[in-house]
Amino acid sequence: MLQKNIIKSIDPGRIKNFPISFLAVTLGLSGFSLAWQRAEQILKLPFSVHSILLFTTLAVTLFVFVMYLLKLVRYPAEVKAEFYHPIKINFYPIIAKLFLIISIILLHSQPMVSRYLWWGGVAVQSFFTVLIMGFWIRHDKFEIHHINPSWFIPVVGSILIPIAGVEHFHADLSVFFFSIGIFWWIILTTLVINRVVFHHPIADKLVPTFFILFAPPVIGFIALTKINGSLTLFGNMLYYIGVFLFLLIIFQFRMFSRLTFYLSWWAYSFPMSALTIGTLLMYHETGYSSYLVASWLLFITLNILILVLTVKTLHAISKRKICIEEID
Repeated sequence: MLQKNIIKSIDPGRIKNFPISFLAVTLGLSGFSLAWQRAEQILKLPFSVHSILLFTTLAVTLFVFVMYLLKLVRYPAEVKAEFYHPIKINFYPIIAKLFLIISIILLHSQPMVSRYLWWGGVAVQSFFTVLIMGFWIRHDKFEIHHINPSWFIPVVGSILIPIAGVEHFHADLSVFFFSIGIFWWIILTTLVINRVVFHHPIADKLVPTFFILFAPPVIGFIALTKINGSLTLFGNMLYYIGVFLFLLIIFQFRMFSRLTFYLSWWAYSFPMSALTIGTLLMYHETGYSSYLVASWLLFITLNILILVLTVKTLHAISKRKICIEEID
């Protein structure tokens, strides 16, 4: 009875239009929690915040899951439409990333929980990789204008698996998923660049997804360093490719400065967390002061970014500018 009353108290319109892209918020917060954990360890911060951030992430994630479950129960047709949408479908595999990132955070403090979460992430990642690639192969409605950097999420997310995977299972499995992620990162980068250069500009709502471009190579650097146990030439190349793409995108600041706020702004967050963590790892492995300075600059920028995104999101929710009917 209580559950029915709670469900009835929620505006049906907000549930019906609750977007799967809300998972980008949880991904950004989980990456932020991991960045804080690494900063506490490597920068020797005199206080610990990452546990609070992790609990906040879990609370937000639970809220998103409950809301989307309500949407599935009450409006299954809308959920089906999102699942078969050529862009929105790419947000479902974020579920796997949440398992994997939280597994990394808990790797040393809760190794058994981390192991279960990691295996859950591997299973969900594998499921969505095969499923969505199957859609790509036998589709009848995808067009070139549908592709954008969010297409990296389903398959390139496999690069995350080795970071905790080398602690939980034989390294060959981590190398397997690393290879899949790198292979598809190269292919999808080529397709995205082709779409950007030779076709109409990406819609303003999706412009923030350009930040996703530099996340895979940086995560690849972190994963390969974990697999190898130390820095490698190819891993360093991946890191510097990520840095170059980051600088290239930052120099397009005018393109970003004129954008209206959308949930897609959260696409800024996880790539920035990845770059911060990658730079912290570079400093940890080399001890070079240049990486220390870069780590601090990125870490401070990341904190400001998350604060801005949180304030803007809460403001948009209060003004009912989110969870409204979208026009594709």
